[in-house]
Amino acid sequence: MNAYQELKLQLNSLYDEREAAGIASLVMEHLTGFNRAERLLHKHQPLTTQQQGTWQNHLQKLLQHEPVQYLLGEAWFAGMSFLVNQHVLIPRPETEELVEWVEATLQRVFTVNKTPTVLDIGTGSGCIPVAIKKKYKEVIVGAIDISAEALEIAKENAAKNGADINFKRTDILNEAEWQHLERYDIIVSNPPYIRQSEAAVMSDHVLNHEPSLALFVPDEDPLLFYRKIADFSLQHLKQGGYVFFEINEALGDATMKMLASKGFKNLELKKDLQEKDRMIKGTL
Repeated sequence: MNAYQELKLQLNSLYDEREAAGIASLVMEHLTGFNRAERLLHKHQPLTTQQQGTWQNHLQKLLQHEPVQYLLGEAWFAGMSFLVNQHVLIPRPETEELVEWVEATLQRVFTVNKTPTVLDIGTGSGCIPVAIKKKYKEVIVGAIDISAEALEIAKENAAKNGADINFKRTDILNEAEWQHLERYDIIVSNPPYIRQSEAAVMSDHVLNHEPSLALFVPDEDPLLFYRKIADFSLQHLKQGGYVFFEINEALGDATMKMLASKGFKNLELKKDLQEKDRMIKGTL
């Protein structure tokens, strides 16, 4: 049995067949430098001794639920490669959908005579601002995060992908730190939104490896970040500006009601490709 088939077979104990095949393919491409088609052409070429040792090491870590993106140090988002480690969340497909919604609004609303400004709150790996800046180079994009380690990764990703982003370390929950930020046409955020009680049904590869700081909120105050970002937006969103949020699928109605109570208008709750309530847009 070849190395790919053996890896896929071992991973079938943790993942469904399709996901196991995808992870095995990523590992083999990273290990050999060959894509799937090239591996077929070289299917009788054995792994070197060094590659065999790396393969075994990767397998053991994968069987301990380490996400393949952390193992390889790379994740793909919006057609770009992003560096990732345990200090940042692994970019998700649903966040790509949020970015596409922001980009569609930028294209429709803002003219060439105006330079739009965008702020991403809780940027993590920097995937949101980098994707926006790469699509619309004329947009001025800023991003903040409380984690210095996350910001270092985000800065590396911006440089790696040729995106000029203004990063600042900021705790959005601390209102005293808001004063050094400007006013923006669009504020976007994928903040922590998983309630602590939901951890019981989450997979080990998320719970044991991804940063809890970026995942969880208290059960008694699940809208903590949305409320704070809404208050920040009341002060820092330009008239007619937009807010965009990725949300907990179970809290769509509650989030919409909170935003409406603070004066946001034209609120829209949107489902992701999995038909889950996943994002909200609103204006002032």
